[in-house]
Amino acid sequence: MKNIILLGPPGAGKGTQADLICNLCSIPKISTGDMLREAVASGSDFGKKVSHILDTGGLVSDEIIGSLIQDRLTKPDCVNGSLFDGVPRTLGQATELASMGIEFTHVIEINVDDQMIVNRMSGRRVHPGSGKNYHIDFNPPLNEGIDDETGDSLIQREDDKPETVLKRLTVYHDQTKPLSEFYINESSNSDLKYFTVDGSQSVEKVFQDISSQI
Repeated sequence: MKNIILLGPPGAGKGTQADLICNLCSIPKISTGDMLREAVASGSDFGKKVSHILDTGGLVSDEIIGSLIQDRLTKPDCVNGSLFDGVPRTLGQATELASMGIEFTHVIEINVDDQMIVNRMSGRRVHPGSGKNYHIDFNPPLNEGIDDETGDSLIQREDDKPETVLKRLTVYHDQTKPLSEFYINESSNSDLKYFTVDGSQSVEKVFQDISSQI
């Protein structure tokens, strides 16, 4: 069984690596974002409660996150383990997961310099109709600012603008980066394996570095 946590700043490539790791290990991805959206879409009393919190700009409590995860882990596809993507985000959530008795086998941290993150994310352009992604440096459209397929104009998402990315990085360093020390300490007292990889490398090389250790 492999229960894996993937850490790293926004724009580090966690989503891409999460999918590759899940395929490699035949485990599902546990995404709190997905679970919250599903809860809201269900229209249940719990979903309405979550919807109200999100609509009013509130933060979903660590207890609610914990309940969502506990329920998700009872599903049959988690029998061989799971990969946690986007959770824990805070020390409170890490403590909540620890209290649930989940035995994590690996914590993988993808490290990328802040300036590279800003360059990566601020260079993204999106076709609003299809969601297709481009990058002005790494994957540019055939014609600047124009979708290859439709000829529609591409947009830059608000959360990809440099000032927004910097704010997100500040939140990451304040709230999520302390998890590194938390899990380093955990690994010294248990069978948990904690390691870091250089996220500035190609997708293929990052995955190679990860797969060699899991």
